[in-house]
Amino acid sequence: MSESSTKPDVDTKELLTAVVDALGGTHRAGQMQMAEAVDSAIGTRKHLLVQAGTGTGKSLAYLVPALLHATQEGEPVVVATATLALQAQLVDRDLPLLADAAAPLIGRAPRWATLKGRANYACLHRVRDGVPDDQGELVSAEEVTSGSLGAEVLRVREWAEEQAEEGGTGDRDRLEPGVSDRAWTQVSVSARECLGATRCPYGTECFAERARHRAGDADLVVTNHALLAINALEGVPVLPEYDAAIVDEAHELVARVTSVAAADLWPGVVDRAATRCRAHVGEGDAGELRLAGERLRQALDDAPAGRLDELPERLQGALVDLRDAARAVVSGFSTTAKEDREPDVEAARRAAKTMVDDIFTTAERIVAENEHDVVWTEERQRSGRVLRVAPLSVAGLLRDKLFGETTVVATSATLELGGTFDAVAGTFGLMGDNAPRWDGLDVGSPFDYSKQAILYVARDLPPPGRDGLRPEAVDALAELVSAAGGRTLGLFSSRRAAEEAAAAVRERLPDMSILCQGEDIVPTLVRKFTEDPATSLFGTLSLWQGVDVPGAACHLVVIDRIPFPRPDEPLSSARQRWVEKNGGNGFMTVAANHAALLLAQGSGRLIRRSTDRGVVAVLDPRLVTARYGNYLRASLPPMWFTADRAVATGALRRLNVSD
Repeated sequence: MSESSTKPDVDTKELLTAVVDALGGTHRAGQMQMAEAVDSAIGTRKHLLVQAGTGTGKSLAYLVPALLHATQEGEPVVVATATLALQAQLVDRDLPLLADAAAPLIGRAPRWATLKGRANYACLHRVRDGVPDDQGELVSAEEVTSGSLGAEVLRVREWAEEQAEEGGTGDRDRLEPGVSDRAWTQVSVSARECLGATRCPYGTECFAERARHRAGDADLVVTNHALLAINALEGVPVLPEYDAAIVDEAHELVARVTSVAAADLWPGVVDRAATRCRAHVGEGDAGELRLAGERLRQALDDAPAGRLDELPERLQGALVDLRDAARAVVSGFSTTAKEDREPDVEAARRAAKTMVDDIFTTAERIVAENEHDVVWTEERQRSGRVLRVAPLSVAGLLRDKLFGETTVVATSATLELGGTFDAVAGTFGLMGDNAPRWDGLDVGSPFDYSKQAILYVARDLPPPGRDGLRPEAVDALAELVSAAGGRTLGLFSSRRAAEEAAAAVRERLPDMSILCQGEDIVPTLVRKFTEDPATSLFGTLSLWQGVDVPGAACHLVVIDRIPFPRPDEPLSSARQRWVEKNGGNGFMTVAANHAALLLAQGSGRLIRRSTDRGVVAVLDPRLVTARYGNYLRASLPPMWFTADRAVATGALRRLNVSD
């Protein structure tokens, strides 16, 4: 940090008390317990997994000791989130309030900064000089028509110029309304495509460089799981040196790290790379790369769908050819000194080489058939058949590269699965011989779930089938929605199930307003659901987490079935098989833990404040009839339980009348 620390003479308890008082809030025992545990963890360099229910005030509980440590020790603390919503909450609400309240006690104004991957910021070089022809520039100003892709590009260019003039961040998430990914790629670059501040003609104005400078001078750096993973796993110093990391929404960490460590390969990207590199290596090598991409297309068409335990001979041959062709292109790139190239030429060259480097690396990785990787094919609407590779487990990576290098506090409302932290700790690499030291803490919830919520499990229904909701389940769903007078968030295992349920309930309850995911963007659907208590909203995975609808708008959360991963899902099925091969229970370790986490997240949509009341209805009898049912229920909030539908509908009718 650029200035010496102030060594404020105040402890975490005193600072948190002062901040809560200054904000006019209420003191929560769990919040103080968590804050003191975070302070101890950072001070003793012992990892902490802390579960804190909704309403605990956990953001202040970790921000206060993190800020105090940063100002006392002169080293920043990184706070990583999984969602943009939480990141915005921290930066736009929590940190400004904390700074105002804490400044008198620590002796100066606290500093914080947001840092994201370079591609999240507009690139002024691309904004002002455009995308080189061989990178597929979209349109010129003359070709723009209202509502077209080109119009989006022009709008974001104008916005970026306004941001530059006003000293803004150039952060994509500050652009409202947003633009499509295709439009944004025309005004942004990846880290490897970037010319660098010294080579770029607009380096002194660069939004990404300014964000890095702000982060380097901050007490607290707010970022995302992906950037934290890149910084730790790939050895790329995208974050400033930090003393400790707070990982919020930590139940998402493994999935985000897996995504960072995964790679895709498909014929379309090979064809584009061949086009872009032609001007730099000549038609010969570029033509061979294009031909190799066509051979990949033919091999993928013949390959089986799903997980590939062994590469088919034709696909393996196509990948070897592609690897060798990509290697030849990389070797053939011009060796002319960088100083001799114009910035736009250098930018085009870097972009083309980056694409070919990625193709080479991914093809070589898949051909190696490493036992610690999972390879599979999947169909995509825009790309056709795609070849994917991802690590079987990221526990070792997390153990060595993150938890082995810095102190980590991981927190979420759902970290205890089956009543223990062991499952989550295992995915972080914290179990086994010589694992890093850690503590687990559940600070509970300020809510009285046994009085505020009923867990109803439809024990009388048949187990769910593979072909959507059974007629008996549709009848139960309609009866519950009717009793609640709407006010229902329906969480379904698939888009098809949600759509079929919405159609069926609309037919049975024609006077009810039923919204369904896919009919509009999710924020608009959630807003409509919140504004009209008589409305219900049905949807799938994106509604299971992050939806915050307190009060009378949501009295009923319906879950159609236990959310086990699909048996043919490549990663989870490979992980389950690996556990069984090593003597463990693959179903419980992988499938049951996955289901427990989603059930806890989905159930958590009901009670969002101390005055909320309602019912969580699970239309899957296996939650009480199967052997694993007790384990799954132990992961849920301690709601009052019933298997009697009349009890559930009676409670919903009373709530409907009272509101």
